[in-house]
Amino acid sequence: QVQLVESGGGLVQAGGSLRLSCAASTRIFSINYMGWYRQAPGKQRELVATITSGGNTNYADSVKGRFTISRDNANTVYLQMNSLKPEDTAVYYCKVARGLLSDYWGQGTQVTVSS
Repeated sequence: QVQLVESGGGLVQAGGSLRLSCAASTRIFSINYMGWYRQAPGKQRELVATITSGGNTNYADSVKGRFTISRDNANTVYLQMNSLKPEDTAVYYCKVARGLLSDYWGQGTQVTVSS
């Protein structure tokens, strides 16, 4: 069974940086895209950034210019987060989307940005 293991979350002051990583426990085939989502307390889960197998990226307007998503050939996806703001505080989840096949989700990693 595939597991996605996230790391890199933590507590940081506003203006600081964090780098999240999400590694799959085994190779995943038929990937449509990989991405990061986040969920703040009392809010719905929202898209942060995605990257396709071809390298095309998409970002939420709220993080454009501050966050960068990337991936390597081993089914690991990264999220470099710069200029963090208190409103970025949330649990961040990685996702592997496979179109008509089952998607995979990580367990989430907490990011807290203090003002």
